[in-house]
Amino acid sequence: MRDFQARSLSPPDRPHDEENSIAEELRQQQQKAELFAEVTLKIRQSLQLKEILSTTVSEVQRILKADRVLIYQLWTDRTGKIISEAVLPDVQSILGYEFPDEVFPTDYQTLYAKGRVQAISDVSDPKSGVASCLIDFLTQFGIKAKLIVPIVITLNPHSGDQVKNNKLWGLLIAHHCRQAPHDWSEFELELMQQLADQIAIAISQGELLEHLEDMVTDRTAKLRHVNLELQQEIVERKQAEDALRCSEEQLRLITNALPVLIAYVDAKQNYQFNNQAYEKWLGKSPESIRGKHLNQVWDCYDRMEPWVSKVLSGEVVIYENEIQWIDGTSRSVSVTYIPHQEGKGKQQKIKGFFALITDISDRKAIERMKDEFISVVSHELRTPLTSIHSALKILATGRLGSLTRDGHQMLEIADENTDRLVRLVNGVLDLQRIEAGEVTMNRQVCNAADLMVTATEAIQAMAQQYDVFLSTAPIEVEIWADADYIVQVLMNLLSNAIKFSSREGRIELTLRCRANQLQFEVRDWGPGIPPEQLERIFDRFYQVDSSDSRKKGGTGLGLTICRKIIEQHGGRLWAESVLGEGSRFIFTIPPLNYGEL
Repeated sequence: MRDFQARSLSPPDRPHDEENSIAEELRQQQQKAELFAEVTLKIRQSLQLKEILSTTVSEVQRILKADRVLIYQLWTDRTGKIISEAVLPDVQSILGYEFPDEVFPTDYQTLYAKGRVQAISDVSDPKSGVASCLIDFLTQFGIKAKLIVPIVITLNPHSGDQVKNNKLWGLLIAHHCRQAPHDWSEFELELMQQLADQIAIAISQGELLEHLEDMVTDRTAKLRHVNLELQQEIVERKQAEDALRCSEEQLRLITNALPVLIAYVDAKQNYQFNNQAYEKWLGKSPESIRGKHLNQVWDCYDRMEPWVSKVLSGEVVIYENEIQWIDGTSRSVSVTYIPHQEGKGKQQKIKGFFALITDISDRKAIERMKDEFISVVSHELRTPLTSIHSALKILATGRLGSLTRDGHQMLEIADENTDRLVRLVNGVLDLQRIEAGEVTMNRQVCNAADLMVTATEAIQAMAQQYDVFLSTAPIEVEIWADADYIVQVLMNLLSNAIKFSSREGRIELTLRCRANQLQFEVRDWGPGIPPEQLERIFDRFYQVDSSDSRKKGGTGLGLTICRKIIEQHGGRLWAESVLGEGSRFIFTIPPLNYGEL
C-alpha cells in the first residue's frame, strides 16, 4: 500500500536516457492536461450535481480503464452511501449499498478530511495494511486493488486554520477487480485528485449559487409583490368575466330549450337575464327586456310586487298568478322566486333573485274538471246513501220483522260500510269546498285550553271503547282561529292515534309556546310510521296500511283536510315517527297578536 498526501506526490524515477525520459514525461503531462481539460469541461457543462457526479465517474472509468469507479457521499450523522457509479457490464454493481460502520471508521474520516489519498495495489497483500475483516468484505465485491481520493470542501477559505475549515463531503474511489497487483501511477493519482478538487469546487459553487438564488428569489419576490397583486387582480377579474360570459352562454343554451320563463332580476328589480321563452310567450325578446324594470315588462306588476318584496328580503317565494300571452289569452302560471344571497350572517346581502314561471293552465283545467266531477258524483251519492243508511237503521230495529243471526251480522256489515261511504262522501265534499275557497274561516279570539278540553271530551267515548288512556295538559292562551275547525283537527288527530294504539295504550295532547307560534302535539306509542311515508300520509286517500285502516274505518282524507285547515290558519302540520316507538302529529297556530282583529 502507498499512502499519499494531497498535492505532495514524489517525482518518478528518471531512466538513463535523459532525452527520451524528458520526451515521455512531456507526452504524459500533455495527455494528462488534455484529459483533465476534457473532463473538467464536461463537468462544468453540467448544471445539476447529479449530472456532474455521473459525468465524473464515467470519464474516470473510461480514462483509467478501471473496472468500477464510484462516489461515496458522507452524511451529517457520519454514515454514508454510494450515490454515483460507473461499472463494466460483467462487474457487480454496488450502487446504493450502505456499508457497515467498521468499513469506514471515524479515524479514517479524520485522515481523509486532512486530504489523505490511499492507493492499494493488492488488498490481499499483508503489506497493504488492510484488516482481515475488511479483506473478506472487499472480496465479496471482487475488489483486488483500489484508489481512494477524498472530496474536501473548504468552508472558509480566508481562515488561517485550513484543517478546521475542511469538510469531508465524500470519496472518489476506483476499483480493479480483474487482476492484482495494480500499481497506481502518478498520472492516475493526480487525475483523481484534480477531479476530486473539481467536484469539490462544483459542489461549493452549487451551494453558493443555490444560496444566492434563494436571496435573489426572496428579494425579487418582495419587489414584485405589489405588481403581482395588481396583475393577479387583473387576471382574476378577466377570468371572472370570461367565466361569467361562458356560464351565461351555457345557461342561455340550456334555458332556451326549456318550456318555462327563466330570468335573473337584480336587487333594483331590473332584468339581467331572460331565456327565449319570453319571446315565445309574451312576444318580448330577451334583448328588449334586459335592463328594464319589472313594472315595464308586466302589466300585472301590482299583483307581483308583494312577492318580489318578500324574495328581496331573503325568502323563497312560490305563488300562482294569471298572465296574458302574446295571443291575448289568459294563462295560469306557477311562479317561483329564489333569492341570490352573498355572504353570511350580518354580512349577508341580497344581490337579486332567480325567477321561474311555469304554465299550469292545463293542470288547472284538469283539476277543475276533476273537482267538478267529484262534486257532482259526491252530491249524487249523498242522497241515495242517506236513504240506504236510514233503511238499514230501520231494519236493525226489527220493526219490519225479525232476522236470523246471520242476517243481523250481514246487516251490521252493510250498515258499517254505508256509514263509511257517507263519511267518505262528506270528506270529499269538505275537501273540495276548502280547496275551491268556498269555506270561510270564522276566526275569532279563542282560548286554546277550551279547544283542547272540548276535543278531548268529544273523543273520550272512543278512547274508552278502544281501552286507551287519553291525557291532556291545557294551557290558557288566546289564539286567533276558527274554533270549530281547530277542534275538528284535534279530534281527527286524536281518533287516528286511538285507532292505531294498542289496548291500554296512552295518548298525550300537549301545547307549547315556540318563538312566535303555538305548537299543538298529539303523541301516541303505537307501531309508528316508516320514514319514507311521513309526508305521503297527507296525500288524498293514502294510507300506511290500507287493509288495517279500512278495518278501523279510515277514509284516507282526514289528514289531508286537517293540513288544509291548518294552512288556511297560517300554520303548518307535519308528522314525526320512530318505528316501534310511536308517532307525533304536530301543528302550529300563530298567537293572538299575529293576526288582525
